[in-house]
Amino acid sequence: MIFAPVSEAIEFIKAGKLRALAVTTATRLDVLPDVPTVGDFVPGYEASGFGGIGAPKNTPAEIIDMLNKQLNAGLADSKIKARIVELGGTVLGGSPAAFGTIISDATEKWGEGDQVRGRQG
Repeated sequence: MIFAPVSEAIEFIKAGKLRALAVTTATRLDVLPDVPTVGDFVPGYEASGFGGIGAPKNTPAEIIDMLNKQLNAGLADSKIKARIVELGGTVLGGSPAAFGTIISDATEKWGEGDQVRGRQG
């Protein structure tokens, strides 16, 4: 048994070389619609990652806005969107503020340990 990113395991699953028991996302994945979520067996369970692009802290707002506009346009492209979904991802897009909220929420959810806060026990 292994917990592996869908993007790394999907080809093995599709080829019948690996059997997916469940996904750790909150909802079933479009690419694996018959595979249940862990939350179906353990209510409330959800563990998923995300990716995004950041810029240095003092990057001018006009550059951030231009980058955001271009990234969202790329994510809206049907070929790019289809490939991300094919690899088990979910396309979100959105604003820099929305991405900041995602980062903040993830930090709150997963940042409970002393190691994350830089404390030593």
